[in-house]
Amino acid sequence: MPPSHRRPSGSAPTMEDVARLAGVSHQTVSRVLNDHPNVSPATKERVSAAIEDLGYRRNAAARSLVTRSSKVIGVIITELEQYGPASTLLGLQEAAFRNGYFVSVAGLRGMTREAMLESVNHLLNQAPDGIVVVASAQATVDLFSNLELKIPLEIAANGLAPEGNQEYAARLAVAHLADLGHRTIAHLAGPEQWMDAQRRAAGWREELQARGLAAAPPMTGNWGSESGYRNGLEFDVAAHTAVFVANDQMALGFTRALHERGISVPGDISVVGFDDQPEAAYFLPPLTTIRQDFRAMGRYCIDRLLQQIAGSGASGPGSPPSPELIVRGSTAPPH
Repeated sequence: MPPSHRRPSGSAPTMEDVARLAGVSHQTVSRVLNDHPNVSPATKERVSAAIEDLGYRRNAAARSLVTRSSKVIGVIITELEQYGPASTLLGLQEAAFRNGYFVSVAGLRGMTREAMLESVNHLLNQAPDGIVVVASAQATVDLFSNLELKIPLEIAANGLAPEGNQEYAARLAVAHLADLGHRTIAHLAGPEQWMDAQRRAAGWREELQARGLAAAPPMTGNWGSESGYRNGLEFDVAAHTAVFVANDQMALGFTRALHERGISVPGDISVVGFDDQPEAAYFLPPLTTIRQDFRAMGRYCIDRLLQQIAGSGASGPGSPPSPELIVRGSTAPPH
């Protein structure tokens, strides 16, 4: 870089640095950054090259003072190691990028007001236009429900599905098994504090009750394959012909345990999972499961937040994606 364009060592490049290198005014650089139509292609190319050469990055907080929009959406999310929240985050990011927004993610280190404020303040320092909270437990929803902010807040709970969608999905799974002729359908539930686990268990009970079938006390896991495996080792095969498992990871461990016990799936026990993870089609046997389009749910949630950001006059985001039963080789009529 010529001497006149040098910056102090270690300092971040500024808009003035870009202007000097491109040989244009500060205002022209601003117009290029804001995609103003009254900039010639040659000038835009020169400014873009200077931005690339210098590694210039816009200051979101400073930009928001001028435009009243940082084009940043904050996301607070828990249990990111789980398939559902991780896939939902991908959908949130895709939808945000599609609408010209950047996503800044903050974790929640505990279910306390102090932890909540820590995460919120971390995001507020970046002047976001809105915040999405992806909540897996009722405690998270309760924590954020009474939070008063000057920017829109969207609390996405229950897998981002509307009230009742998880119950409906669970009933699809149980109905499939009952339609095959199964009359003793067990349930391996997720952690009790998770809303998804609670509502999937509720849907299982509701469908059994609607069909006049008994519901034995459900087994409980922690969403992981190991917990499914442990429950599979202890499962009372003589008392049931089918199992509805609250997620695919537990279903994988469960069917592995049955295999080690010499119990055939679906010859002796039919198994239905939940989520339709990419690997579900390659289980042995391929897993019948409930497909949830988490990424579409993330997009739906961003659309809801952008509706708030735009104001009440904006059109609604439409309907959220519906769950779908995917029938594969792990279910069959009872012998």
